[in-house]
Amino acid sequence: MERIRNFCVIAHIDHGKSTLSDRLLEFTKTISERDMQAQALDDMDIERERGITIKSHAIQMYYDHTDGQKYTFNMIDTPGHVDFSYEVSRSIAACEGALLLVDATQGIQAQTISNLYLAIEHDLEIIPILNKIDMESAMVEEVTDQVVDLLGCDPSEIILASGKTGQGVEDVMNAIVDRIPSPKGDVSEPLQALVFDSVFNPFRGVIAYIRIMNGKLKKGERVRFINTGKEYAADEIGILQLNQVPKKELSAGDVGYIITGIKISKEIKVGDTLTSVEKPCTLAIRGFEDVKPMVFAGIFPIDNDDFEDLRDSLEKLQLNDASLTFEPESSAALGFGFRCGFLGMLHLEIIQERLSREFDQDVITTIPNVTYFAQSKKKGAERFMVKTPVDLPDPAFLEYVEEPYIEAQVISKPEYIGSIMNLALEKRGSMTKQTYLTTDRIEMTFILPLAEIVFDFYDRLKSISRGYASFDYTPLDFRKSDLVRLDILLNSEPVDALSALVHRTKAEAFGRKICKKLKELLPRQQFKIAIQASIGAKVIARETISALRKDVTAKCYGGDITRKRKLLEKQKKGKKKMRQIGNVEVPQKAFLEVLKLD
Repeated sequence: MERIRNFCVIAHIDHGKSTLSDRLLEFTKTISERDMQAQALDDMDIERERGITIKSHAIQMYYDHTDGQKYTFNMIDTPGHVDFSYEVSRSIAACEGALLLVDATQGIQAQTISNLYLAIEHDLEIIPILNKIDMESAMVEEVTDQVVDLLGCDPSEIILASGKTGQGVEDVMNAIVDRIPSPKGDVSEPLQALVFDSVFNPFRGVIAYIRIMNGKLKKGERVRFINTGKEYAADEIGILQLNQVPKKELSAGDVGYIITGIKISKEIKVGDTLTSVEKPCTLAIRGFEDVKPMVFAGIFPIDNDDFEDLRDSLEKLQLNDASLTFEPESSAALGFGFRCGFLGMLHLEIIQERLSREFDQDVITTIPNVTYFAQSKKKGAERFMVKTPVDLPDPAFLEYVEEPYIEAQVISKPEYIGSIMNLALEKRGSMTKQTYLTTDRIEMTFILPLAEIVFDFYDRLKSISRGYASFDYTPLDFRKSDLVRLDILLNSEPVDALSALVHRTKAEAFGRKICKKLKELLPRQQFKIAIQASIGAKVIARETISALRKDVTAKCYGGDITRKRKLLEKQKKGKKKMRQIGNVEVPQKAFLEVLKLD
């Protein structure tokens, strides 16, 4: 056990985690030259296309140290985007140390600080690494000062490396051996293992990734999951390399996998403790916190017959991504579907994309929103949760609505302060603090309503700061707010899937935008279509799609005008009757386009 090192790689998005991981794999010859490719651990098409890591990836390597000993490294490469910070927290729970990467061309950014605090909370040994030092724009001395200020470490402890050229990789290897402590655990104790991830394999069932804290696990042994209370036989156990490598036994300090033939996703829970049936442990491991979804949206199958298939797909996806939550819901416009909770808009986009690619499920997504609390005017009524706009009562019966607020940290260059403050004010935010980290890096802290950052805040922040600003947030509390339900009516019929909860000051502008967009998207019919946006009984915006009209007077060449008028009146009566019984079809594209309204 003295020769085992468990560590993860943490950094802000695009600071070179996956590239450095590739160099470590090459250096230890874990992957042969023939099999080597960029982002070797990222096994999803979306990860390669977008150049981002979505899932944490665990792999075992072997390193011959200069002291003549052979060491076993269990490395977990983690995502850097704020929407996937839950993956990072799970990886940190399975490690004793962390490689903290900082891009020498960009310096410390918001997610660097956020991930660092996560690691410090778990008492991890931090090894700071300055990456991309081979680039012309690298600011080695300035960024070194930033890291020293942040960690309070000695400048000599910072390793200079380049994931692209492989410079400094050997220094990183030696630092892992010398600085990261070996796992603490007792092989003679009862089995105690933490389930830190799981994946679904259509042939083998659920594969759980585990970190053994105490004891030993043998192949064929009967095991129990403490939280669910279920018992299984360990059909196969092993270690994680590029492929799974079966072993006869795993002991304290090891990171590996277990296959028990579980086919039902609900029977396994990430964060659970695994123990032996014969000699069980008394205490469960203090797992990491349950996920708190930030953004909610309805996901509905295009064809209602696919409802059960969609449920199966979401359950299998939840195994691979424990931060996804869902529950059934129904909509008058879209039929049966699911109310899903996501960590952010990128997370929602990725889930939609994965449903389409991995499970062949084409879905309609409703306008994303957050959770609110409302208080009714009725005597003795309790405060209740509002998950969809439809849950909000009529304004006449509503006492108040509370919405969630967040504390956001933005790190940027001083020249963008004005634009960033304008964006925050436009989003109903207020600045509470600003700190100069260095002469050309400033950290601004804002208090903002969560609903305002859900849509386009991150994208707009990146564009106004030319990609320099970085963003991270933590939830605060619920505060009273003047929110209203905006309903969209088509020929006086409300379309519940297009309803939204918005602040009263922005309701009119948002209503006009949706009405204009729907006028472009809805196909013309044989009758007039009135598109209205309303708050309660008050209509605040309206657009009209005129009817397709056959030229019934074409056959009247000359003659008395009354003949033409008679034909037009007859047509008018027919149109009136048609509008009374006509239903407006809303194409799928309309729901998707409304999401893109800025």
